Parts: sequence; structure tokens; C-alpha cells
Amino acid sequence: MSFRTGYYSVGDHLKEGGVTVPNIKSSSKRVMLAQKATAKNKAAKSLMKTNIKKFDAAAAGGDREAAEDAFKTAVKTVDRAATRGLIHKNKAARRKSALAKKLNKV
Repeated sequence: MSFRTGYYSVGDHLKEGGVTVPNIKSSSKRVMLAQKATAKNKAAKSLMKTNIKKFDAAAAGGDREAAEDAFKTAVKTVDRAATRGLIHKNKAARRKSALAKKLNKV
């Protein structure tokens, strides 16, 4: 809740220990669905970051085969994130390009 205006900002009910509880059944369902979607998106983004870090570690290790395997999974998760709208398609292309550059240096 904003103390300056006295109004609740958008998303206050999604915060842990939320301050608002919807009175309407459909709106409470939307809150639950939003929480579920947020958790799903967060997990998918986290998996993408983890796979990129695994590739970075494999590339830093100097093992070409391990780096190629990690590259494939990292690119796959980046593409999946872009398809689902978790990241912009240009950001996905930039990430994949950076990964390919690192792979070529190994």
C-alpha cells in the first residue's frame, strides 16, 4: 500500500503476506492462477540461467564435448523461454550468439 496515496498498487495481493483479499470468487481465482504462472515462469527462467552457467563452466574447463552438450541444452532452454514469452526474441538471439562465440573459442 502506498502511504502517499492511500491506494494499493497493482500486484500487492501477490506479495507474500498480501494485504488485500479479493471478495469476488473469479478474482480470487485469477490471483491463484497468477501466483501459479509466476512460480512456473520463475522456475523456467531459473532453469535457463542454470543451463547457461553449466555451459560457461564446461567452456571454461576446456572440454569441447562437454561444452557442446551443455551448449545444446542451453540453447534449447533459451529458445523455450523466448517461445513462452519469458524473454524477448532479440534477447534470446543475443544470448545464443554469445554462447556460440564462447563455444567457438573452446
